Parts: sequence; structure tokens; C-alpha cells
Amino acid sequence: MGEPLRYEYGDKTILELQNLQEKGHLNLEPGFQRKSVWSLSDRWKLIQSVVEGYPIPSIFLYRRDENGMPVYDVIDGKQRLETLFMFTRTRGFMRAGFDVPFRFGDDDRPSRHSWKGLVRQKRHGPVLTYKIQTVEVSGDLSDIVDLFVRINSTGKALTSSEKRHAKYFKSAFLRSADVLTRRFRAYFRKQQIVTKTQIIRMKDVELVSEILASISAGGPIHKKAAIDRAVGNQSVNAHTLRRAMTEFRSVAHSLRRMFPELHTTRFRNRAEFYSLFMLLWELDQQHLVLTDGRRNQAASRLLARLSSGVDEVREMQKRAKGAKPEHRLYADYLLSVQQSTDNLAQRKRRAEILRGVLGGLFERKDDRRLFSPEQRRLLWNSDEKKCCRYCGATLDWTNFQVDHIRAHSRGGKTELKNAALTCVRCNTSKGAHRRIMSTN
Repeated sequence: MGEPLRYEYGDKTILELQNLQEKGHLNLEPGFQRKSVWSLSDRWKLIQSVVEGYPIPSIFLYRRDENGMPVYDVIDGKQRLETLFMFTRTRGFMRAGFDVPFRFGDDDRPSRHSWKGLVRQKRHGPVLTYKIQTVEVSGDLSDIVDLFVRINSTGKALTSSEKRHAKYFKSAFLRSADVLTRRFRAYFRKQQIVTKTQIIRMKDVELVSEILASISAGGPIHKKAAIDRAVGNQSVNAHTLRRAMTEFRSVAHSLRRMFPELHTTRFRNRAEFYSLFMLLWELDQQHLVLTDGRRNQAASRLLARLSSGVDEVREMQKRAKGAKPEHRLYADYLLSVQQSTDNLAQRKRRAEILRGVLGGLFERKDDRRLFSPEQRRLLWNSDEKKCCRYCGATLDWTNFQVDHIRAHSRGGKTELKNAALTCVRCNTSKGAHRRIMSTN
């Protein structure tokens, strides 16, 4: 059994806390901490309380040694300390200052003051000597993390993703999800899949974790329990995780290419985006691709029509009107969204409907990736010029290669009418792949 938590109560002035911050003895970002969620209004209220001498909540610190020097990890009070350091322009927050409205003495109404203004007016002393109660905690790190979660279950309570981050911040799965989230965050924002506030509350990391756990499990999952198992390293080994990351990136790039206007449809909602993403992943696993331009445009139109049809049925519901017979598909889809969106049965129903709408447009990739010796000989002997299709270099029997005109990854068949003689350089270079794609 681990060492029980011990608590030492005391206080520190804001000046003492500034000194700790400036000397590098205060860590506002331990691994289990969440991102800042306070608004400017929240920060104003804290500074006003300090200037007016009102008490503010205690700060919880976890003291540890680092290279023989004491370091205080902030368990609770990160945003209070951030706010104080931002206002006073303490080291690490020099560019983050802000003005706060105060009413001093006989002022008729509040006026905004900066820290420099308070110093100039010699009103900064009471701020620097203001005492904040502190609680220094010692014990096992796992118990410290549990304490962090418990303390932050009130006020702006932790989201499920923030709790998961706190509990499993050393998890390889969570770190991998974070890498993918950062890579595709701009896409998520552009398509309005997550808002700026949701990013702060780590909802984008939760979405990526959910998809990554689903890929690792081989298909849609029942949300919470499966994510917790994956994040806690109870179900995903390193090889599976690497494969899942590669497949996530591939499908995400395909999704971005196929549906550039996704934000205009209901599939920007996280639950429905998940279903669309997982459908594309399942089709890819079955070697089905959508690369033809006309088919791709048709898929975009069908997805938009499905979205509009479901929205139309929803509007009928609001007006207490029944759906028409021709709206049956849209009504079925809407029902799967309204009844527990994260439930596995509803996710499977949504996937079934989406497959029925889009699946027929996908083409099967040729199971054969490489041209056979017979195909190579036939192509060589039927080509009179014996030169590279792309750079024109003269070829001989010892140095020619055969490649797909329409790339295999884009649905190109491994057959003679889709084959071309190439030199080694063009066949292996990225430029060759770009040229191949441009001929489609």
C-alpha cells in the first residue's frame, strides 16, 4: 500500500509566489493539469478580490525535488496563479498583462488600471503582501492525481477527457492521440467539428482518442469504457497503436479530400463525424476507395442531401408533423442520433444507413499490387519507343520498371491498359506519383 497523503497548511504572499515562479521553482503545468478555461471576466474578479482584500481559495502544491532543488507542482490553483502572474507581468507572463476595472476612494465609477499604473500610483504594496493560504501535499503521485480530480469536480468541473488526461497523462495511447490531435486541429476547426472552447476542454483529444480506440478494436465501440481501457494501456499494444495511427492519418486525409464542405452539413457534429470517419475506415479495410472525381462529387451531394433530409424531418418533429413515407430513411437516421448517440447499437445503425447511401460509389482496389513477369514482358515487347513515360529517358531490358498509370492506391487496376514503362528515378520519386495522379 502506498504512502498516505500528508498535508501541511501555511500561507505565501504574492511576492513569495512571484519569486518561486521567477526562479523556476513553481510548475504550473504538471502532466496531470488541464488547460486554462478561465475567461477574462473570471480573471478580473480574482484581481479585484485581491486588491479589495477579500480572501481567495487555497492553493494546493505538491513538493518534490528536482536536481536537488525544490519544485512545487500546482495541484489546484493554476488559473489563480496564472491570473496573478499575468496581471503583475511576472516572468513567463510578461506579454500577457491586462487591465482591470477598480474603484478607489471617492471615484464615481470604476476605471481600468494596469499593474504599471498601480505601481506608479504606489498602490501595489498591498497586492504583493497579500497572503494566500497554501496546502503542501506529499504522498504517492497516483493519490495526488486522484486529489486533483476530486478538487476539480466543482466550479468549472473537469470534463471526462480532462479527467482521463489527469489520470493517464503518461499513457502512450494518450500521447499518440495528442500527436494526431495537434496535426489535424486546424482541419477540425475549419470544418467546425470542435469550437475554440471545446479545444480548451480537450474535446478534440477525446474525439481522436475515441476514433483511435475504435480502429484499434476493429470497429465502432461503446464510448467511455472502451476509451478508458485503451488510454489505460489495458487493451492496445505498441504495434497495434502504430498501425492505428497510420490508418487514422490515411482516413483523415481521404475525408478532407472527399468532403471539403463538411461544415455545411450535420456531419460536423462530433457523434456523426465519428460515424462517417469509421465508415470510411471500414471501407478502406475492405480495399474500397473513392478517388474518381465525378464519383466524389456525387458522394458529396448525397451526403449533403442526407443531412438536409434529416434536418427537414427534425423540423417536422418540432411542428408536431409526421414524416412522409419518402422520408423514412431520414427518420430512421434521426432516430439513431436522438437515442443515445454513443451507444454501440445506434452507431452501427448510423453506419448501416451511411453505407447504403455512399457505399455504391466506392471502387475495389485490385488485390494484386505488383505486375507479373508475364505482364512485364508483354508490355516491354509491345512498346516500340522503349522510353520512360514521364521523363522520356531511353530504357533497356536491365533498367526498366513498370508502374500504374492510375495509381493503385487510387483504384488503378494492375492490368496492361493501366501500365507504363518508367525509369527507376521516376518510379521511385514523389514527383512521379504527382505526375501519375495528374494523368488520371
